[in-house]
Amino acid sequence: MNRLADATSPYLLQHADNPVQWWPWSPEAFEEARRRDVPVLLSVGYAACHWCHVMAHESFENADIAAVMNEHFVNIKVDREERPDVDSVYMEATQAMTGQGGWPMTCFLTPDGEPFHCGTYYPPKPLHGMPSFPQLLDAVASAWSERGAEVRAAATRVVEQLAGQGPALPESSVDDEVLASAVSRLGTEFDAANAGFGGAPKFPPSMVVEFLLRHHERTGSAEALRIAERTCEAMARGGLYDQLAGGFARYSVDAEWVVPHFEKMLYDNALLLRAYAHLARLDTASAELARRVTRETAEFLLRDLRTAEGGFAASLDADTEGVEGLTYVWTPEELHEVLGEPDAEWAAELLNVTPDGTFEHGASTLQLHQDPDDSARWQRIREILANARARRPQPGIDDKVVTAWNGMALTALVEASAVLDEPQWITDARRAAELLVERHIVDGRVRRSSRDGVVGHAAGVLEDHGCLAEGLLALHQATAERRWLDTACELLDTALDKFADHENPGVFYDTAADAEALVRRPSDPTDNASPSGASATAAALLAAAALAGPDRATRYRAAAEQAVSRAGLLGQRAPRFAGHWLAAAEALAHGPVQIAVAGEQDAQRSELLAVARRHAPGGAVAVAGPPEADAVPLLAGRGLVDGLTAAYVCRGYVCDRPVTSADDLVSALAR
Repeated sequence: MNRLADATSPYLLQHADNPVQWWPWSPEAFEEARRRDVPVLLSVGYAACHWCHVMAHESFENADIAAVMNEHFVNIKVDREERPDVDSVYMEATQAMTGQGGWPMTCFLTPDGEPFHCGTYYPPKPLHGMPSFPQLLDAVASAWSERGAEVRAAATRVVEQLAGQGPALPESSVDDEVLASAVSRLGTEFDAANAGFGGAPKFPPSMVVEFLLRHHERTGSAEALRIAERTCEAMARGGLYDQLAGGFARYSVDAEWVVPHFEKMLYDNALLLRAYAHLARLDTASAELARRVTRETAEFLLRDLRTAEGGFAASLDADTEGVEGLTYVWTPEELHEVLGEPDAEWAAELLNVTPDGTFEHGASTLQLHQDPDDSARWQRIREILANARARRPQPGIDDKVVTAWNGMALTALVEASAVLDEPQWITDARRAAELLVERHIVDGRVRRSSRDGVVGHAAGVLEDHGCLAEGLLALHQATAERRWLDTACELLDTALDKFADHENPGVFYDTAADAEALVRRPSDPTDNASPSGASATAAALLAAAALAGPDRATRYRAAAEQAVSRAGLLGQRAPRFAGHWLAAAEALAHGPVQIAVAGEQDAQRSELLAVARRHAPGGAVAVAGPPEADAVPLLAGRGLVDGLTAAYVCRGYVCDRPVTSADDLVSALAR
């Protein structure tokens, strides 16, 4: 019997009709493996994953292969986005065994959950020296029946070796020298020809860009700004960015940003929206491009990923009707059919749609290497192409609402709203926050996800607490509503109580102390495609320390400093995988800057708040509200000056004299 029909994960529901007798991750599944004395076959993937779809079609929909799976294994299907803790533990084992990882992930476990053989995608027939999936199933089943004790002993050794690695990083200060050396190292790793870092596949380094922009603001580093600007421009002008509808694909399969892996993830777009909004605030040559990308990406989130309940869906698939990129690519003939002459020729040259194609089968991704002289013509053509594309088959959507990723979206929408003066985006963020607070917090504890307003059973992990807290703190700053600050502080108190390693101050586990016990308690400090739970929590603690009252500020500040100190070595040796940590360290080095604008709602208060948000460095906190508003800690005790709205600027809890004019506030922030 396939037991996935009642799942809240669209990925699991995609497999609910497989002939494989899938179980969801559950104690009952492992108990069944013990009862039958068979190994567990664990398959981990996610809804937008191209090769997950391929393996499902080739193997899990195949009745003969399914029969072997059902006879010899208890089969468990896991959505890595719903259970990142399970994914993390077994991905660590997969990487240790094979030297690489990815999805779909295929692991064979003992009935106690200990892994003894791990891999990723397996074809239905032998391919390039890779065994077929049926061959692998036969080999594992034979090994278990003939050498079961030996297999169990090997699995135990794997777990012991992983446990011996330990979660703690040594303490190491993240001072000016470390931050400058991180920029220098990033400069040596920067792709001077194509921008970004590394070769193919090339991922958008959103958190590294945020760090570089903050470093530039604090130190004036031209090198940090150059790397950030060039990377942002290359990504926005290549095929990674959707030139018709906004939003970014997950990564580029080449080093030149031409051909994306077409899935669009919420976390990527939230993080990139924040980075481009930050760049748009600066007086640089790329500011206008950054403003356009900021607007289009925010509109993409609100148009294409927003759910009926007001949250944001996890992703759009890479495939459409089983074909990758079908919705997005164009041939010259298709341009002619939609646009006619001479617009098709003009658009083909502008968007680099060639007769040979830049993708597959003579089709091209759309690139905009430079803005056209005739912007009105481009906007007209862009609208025609977007409408024509909307009539094509569309990729599927994974519409579950993931707590952490929605927290990132809150932060990004609030910061983008301030840059482009779009108050509606604050209203949109508030609606999403209400969903998260009302549905995702159950009996005082965070759940990982919901779908159609129904919350799932999976417990929230550390990143859910840190990212949601950071988003709620951003919303508190935008609205001066105390409820968002209070809820953020409750999340951070839980993080410090349930997730911190109390034997190693500054270290966090990714799962709570009272969460389901896995064969290893995960604790990954590295920033990869999204912030690590620890770095997200550290950034939120730092912001909360600057916003909360004195009863919490000291504790939060100390916890943030301890956490950042654990990332010093990582920031020095691998800054590409410590971007969020380094951004938090920059905010810490800057104070962080606090701005309180105290006055009644009028034109002067609005002007001072706009100046604060435009000129304050990344990581600063700013709140505007009535004078001496005791309900808002940053405004408490701060009143008018000579009857005028006043702005109070503080750094590290040391404050300048209050100012009442926009020019004086700009000067105060520039010091």
